[in-house]
Amino acid sequence: MDAASIRLSVAPMMDWTDSHCRVFHRLLAPHARLYSEMVHANAVIHGDRDRLLAMDPVEHPVALQLGGSEPALLAQAARIGAERGFDEINLNCGCPSDRVQAGRFGACLMREPALVAASVAAMIESVQASAHPVAVTVKCRLGVDDDHDWDRFLGFVDTVAAAGCALFVVHARNAWLKGLSPKENREVPPLRYEWAYRLKRERPRLQVVVNGGIASLPEAVGHLAHADGAMLGRAAYHDPYLLHRLDATLHDTPERPRPDLLRALRPYVEAQLARGVPLRHITRHLLGLFHAQPGGRVFRQVLGEGVHRPGADWSLVERALAATASTAELAA
Repeated sequence: MDAASIRLSVAPMMDWTDSHCRVFHRLLAPHARLYSEMVHANAVIHGDRDRLLAMDPVEHPVALQLGGSEPALLAQAARIGAERGFDEINLNCGCPSDRVQAGRFGACLMREPALVAASVAAMIESVQASAHPVAVTVKCRLGVDDDHDWDRFLGFVDTVAAAGCALFVVHARNAWLKGLSPKENREVPPLRYEWAYRLKRERPRLQVVVNGGIASLPEAVGHLAHADGAMLGRAAYHDPYLLHRLDATLHDTPERPRPDLLRALRPYVEAQLARGVPLRHITRHLLGLFHAQPGGRVFRQVLGEGVHRPGADWSLVERALAATASTAELAA
């Protein structure tokens, strides 16, 4: 994959990285690679594709993340995703939730490298035969539960790479399948970035993107000295201006003020409102824009309280911006 397009990316996050979120993130980070929420292969094949695979043209480059463990179904879903215009199909081998475990996919696939390899091979074959061939990639953990065996992790990667996968997004923690919630799985298991760095050193032909716990600009830039890319997760959502600052830093472009970035979203918001999309479906992704800034709390309050009122439209966003600016002036 193009090296520049993977230096900065935003992780797939359930209930968060929908199309509205990705359009906002694209305004903030014109060069970042964006990822969909995880969608199960069965849902892609049998569900409401217009909703599940919704994507605005401005989002590119954007990847579809799939969940599943049946090669034939994953192959079919991957082809559908490619033909819908996604630029990458990513297989989830890292989610630790109970629902995922019950369905034998996500992080538990770390214990079944041969099955992952078969799935990847089937997905690649299917996508390459489509009218829109794209890369098939894998997002994984370092191991499962108390498995801290480097050779086992490397064996997983080598087995899957032999099937044709050339890019691995490595969430640099183990996944604990018993005793920890999905939220705790993002915080409790210790981060071991060195394993991702070592993977890049020992397998230089693979592309390695580091994920997990990246919460500042210096951290993200630091990872790029050892890997091909840095993937932000919740930091990009809770503090989206960080995403903008990082994109500007990596591409030597000037940072834009928060209000200017938000107002650039107005045409999209008004087009969605005209289609009958409630404003709250979009503004929920904007609440962190003034994170840790004077007036940030007022911004969230005005949006949060007004978005449920009948007829809520762009004027509410302008009121939130005005209230934020007033509060910031008083604090200065």
